[in-house]
Amino acid sequence: MYAIELTPEHPVAQLASFAEQAESNALDAVYVSHHYNNRDQFMSLTAMAERTDEVLLGPGIANPYETHPVTLASRVATLDELSGGRAVFGIGPGDKSTLSNLGFDHDDALRRVLETFTTARKLWDGERVNHDGTFEAVDAGLNYEVDEIPVYVGAQGPHMTRMAAKHADGALYNGAHPKDLAWAREQVEEMADERPEEYGEFDLAAYASVSVAEDEAEAREAARPPVAFVAAGSPPPVLDRHGIDHEAADDIGQAISAGEFTAAFDGVTEAMLDAFCIAGTPEAVAERTAALEEHADSVVFASPLGPDVETAIDLLGAVLDRRSR
Repeated sequence: MYAIELTPEHPVAQLASFAEQAESNALDAVYVSHHYNNRDQFMSLTAMAERTDEVLLGPGIANPYETHPVTLASRVATLDELSGGRAVFGIGPGDKSTLSNLGFDHDDALRRVLETFTTARKLWDGERVNHDGTFEAVDAGLNYEVDEIPVYVGAQGPHMTRMAAKHADGALYNGAHPKDLAWAREQVEEMADERPEEYGEFDLAAYASVSVAEDEAEAREAARPPVAFVAAGSPPPVLDRHGIDHEAADDIGQAISAGEFTAAFDGVTEAMLDAFCIAGTPEAVAERTAALEEHADSVVFASPLGPDVETAIDLLGAVLDRRSR
């Protein structure tokens, strides 16, 4: 499966047009990211559902801190109904740099994510839920029928990746480098014996920041903002895997939390760009995509996509056409 991520930094009508364009370029799914300082994730997905016919649609990812997990389950179920059964529930702990602005931290992140989608599955099955864990629900239920909805966990560290491999339908693994996906595949394989058979095959999706343009320098420059967020949120083992200085990554995270985005983006090094993004010409992106597919089952081309999103979607369509030959 091939998908893209769209960020609601653009007007909702434009996002819907991008989703329509992605569908015409034979992409299988469109995910919408979430930060409180961008436009609303689910309103964007609603507009996309109305403009598309076949692509899967979902949050990439929603976090279970700002919104109560039961409410999240209902929003995804509503999207599924509106889109004719095309919803995917992308769920993860969220970006810690922006969540800290709202007074949230990542305590018990793994439990919170697991309890959120476990509860969602019960609600979608028509159960009434009583839950007392990282959140509370008392006799909660949905007053409408819901079909099965696949759950993909946003993961990067070892514990979240292994939990996803055991319990979820797939992982949106935050990695753009073959080293990271090779490591993630090892985690998935280690959990194979613990995964219930009824869950079926697990889909390890490389959720890779991509910036494609005919001009390589322009593609790399456009990649700085998302790479800043990835570097700031990466756990120490990931930084060590690529020789990234922990203090430099921490400085970027602090700048993001303070709203000093120019300083954060300027702090991105060439090593960070190489580790955390696929940035370059269509030919270079095709080559790196092939390298990821040695370890990943699916690839999500995540933001920024390129210096010009509309052009980038068509270029990615050409990349996929080249890959299918």
